[in-house]
Amino acid sequence: MPPHYMKHTRRSFLKTLATSGTTSAMLGSARASTTASPSGNFRHFHFVQIDVFTSQRLQGNPLSVFTDARLLTDSEMQDLARETNLQETTFVLPRDPTVEAHEGVKVRIFTPDKELPFGGHPTLGTANVLRNLRLATSRAKAHDASDSTIVLDLQVGKVPVSFHEEADGTFGEMRQVAPSFGRVHDRSVVAEALGLDGAELEPDLPIQTVSTGLPFIVVPLKRLSTLHSLHDFWKGYDYLKRQQAEVPDFYFITRDTGDPKVGLRARCIYPVGEDPATGSGAGCTSAWMVKYGVARPDETVRILQGVEVKRPSELFVRSSKNGTDISNVRVGGHAVPIMEGEVSL
Repeated sequence: MPPHYMKHTRRSFLKTLATSGTTSAMLGSARASTTASPSGNFRHFHFVQIDVFTSQRLQGNPLSVFTDARLLTDSEMQDLARETNLQETTFVLPRDPTVEAHEGVKVRIFTPDKELPFGGHPTLGTANVLRNLRLATSRAKAHDASDSTIVLDLQVGKVPVSFHEEADGTFGEMRQVAPSFGRVHDRSVVAEALGLDGAELEPDLPIQTVSTGLPFIVVPLKRLSTLHSLHDFWKGYDYLKRQQAEVPDFYFITRDTGDPKVGLRARCIYPVGEDPATGSGAGCTSAWMVKYGVARPDETVRILQGVEVKRPSELFVRSSKNGTDISNVRVGGHAVPIMEGEVSL
């Protein structure tokens, strides 16, 4: 049986520190803004907004990161996530340096509706913001920290994100939790549910639920034109829900990319909108590809997502294989800060 988090769905829920290398030290002035104002009327919380899985501003998937959320209640975090109205908003909870050295940086992830145990672009984006803060509060040169690793302590477990410098900027790569392979879905049922002709689905590849922290149904399509044409199929969720207790989101992919440099094109659509980049779904797909021979073990596959919503995103994925076991699922990409500010509550 898959782990307990398989029952959850996505919608249902800058230089290295010279000495300590911890979040508590790196936040510096950001933390000062979380205290009450002299009048006692407001508390101020620093945030950074960053575009994830892109090296170009105003592309990729935007994320707001609150750099010190220790004075926020659970309900306030949820309200702030609703206020930003982004796919996800993250909240960093600094801890004692000795704790962070062993356990990582505590981070919580919220959609406008609920808290999530994991998310791909929130993990990469938050680690990128923390690294930038670390670099900004250190005397070390940027290249001295170019291969540093930030470990995030998420509900799903510890997720390390390693960084190195490239021509397009800083590249970060997360190692997601071990994949869990769930139900293989009936092709005809899925086609009917989504209003697709069965001939539009890859005939020799399974439609399967996979999780690396969040479950997705990986749906391989034969043609790019079919991926482009996906639209209102929300009745499909209701139809499939009659087949099982919980329905993960669909991650649609095709190998028909029209570009030899792009291994897959992808879309993730749900009733409230479309995701420009889905790092969790891409991780599931990486494990799925290696399991079924679509990609070789440890081969890097470039996934292009978000084109249809004018937020093109590039995700680079790879997974290892030992016998029949798939492991070491890695999802990487660039990220660029776009704005920062202060929220008063």
